[in-house]
Amino acid sequence: MSRIIMGIESSCDETGVGLVRLHDDGTVELLADEVASSVEQHARFGGVVPEVASRAHLEAMVPTTSRAFEKAGLSLSDVDAIAVTAGPGLAGALLVGVSAAKAYATALDVPLYGVNHLAGHIAVDTLQHGPLPTPCLALLVSGGHTQLLRVDDIASSITELGSTVDDAAGEAYDKVARVLGLPYPGGPPIDKAAKNGDPAAIAFPRGMTGPRDAKHDFSFSGLKTSVARWVEGAARRGEEIPVDDVAASFQEAVADVLTMKAIRAAEEQGIGTIVISGGVAANSRLSSLAAERCAAAGIELRVPRPRLCTDNGAMIAALGAHVVAAKRPTAALDFSANPALPVSVVSL
Repeated sequence: MSRIIMGIESSCDETGVGLVRLHDDGTVELLADEVASSVEQHARFGGVVPEVASRAHLEAMVPTTSRAFEKAGLSLSDVDAIAVTAGPGLAGALLVGVSAAKAYATALDVPLYGVNHLAGHIAVDTLQHGPLPTPCLALLVSGGHTQLLRVDDIASSITELGSTVDDAAGEAYDKVARVLGLPYPGGPPIDKAAKNGDPAAIAFPRGMTGPRDAKHDFSFSGLKTSVARWVEGAARRGEEIPVDDVAASFQEAVADVLTMKAIRAAEEQGIGTIVISGGVAANSRLSSLAAERCAAAGIELRVPRPRLCTDNGAMIAALGAHVVAAKRPTAALDFSANPALPVSVVSL
């Protein structure tokens, strides 16, 4: 008998509620994915304000849940299990989702699973491309995280191979966008501007790619600073800032490092499949360069459609379905959100 899994996501500035159907053969079918974003409330600050995000989650949780069930043509009584993001993320924002999930699970008398937000970004790919090959390599690229992960079992075994030592790629996009006078969040406007620019116009540095650097770690702080200094120098000389060229050259540097390190890690690990996930996975240059380099290396590339790359409830429901299928232990009702939950802990 198939089971309905409800997923709740509230780690940052999106309130997400997803519903999936876990079939007897272990496949997972997406039924509904509703998201309420508070990004416009944060735009004037140039970044997410935790208190504003928490309040927005409180206001959006019930309406978003109602929309999800209406979209799926289901009622709360149809739910067989609930998964909720337990971390990592903003403490107050996580607590809103965890509290809502506990209330629903108690009222419905169904199992509750606290799951890892980062693992959810990987699991969401199964909603589009089916079961993950094992092992596979995940390149997770978002506003707060840039990681290379070895996935041996999406429900229980994820190992971090490398991570960012300073700014994540998404943070660098936001900061460079601010330097160029582009709106927040910076990813989409930089991607749009880059389409009209020359990626070879400016030779920006490729961080942590030297022979003495950690092979699988990332650094984008130096790149961000290099862009800022270049723009400041051009402004001092009274030159017009070529926004499109700067955007394209910056984006090329980011995509070059991300794809190069992912391919190298996959080859060293003997892995034939790379999954790129997280909000930055929707970037057009990253996906095209990854496709080109994976094809040359004989590696399968999987990238979820843009809607599934950003934070959403579907990814938490998908991970919850895999955890349920693996018969992992349920969470105690007194579990707490963990803003620093390591990716190795898939579920609580």
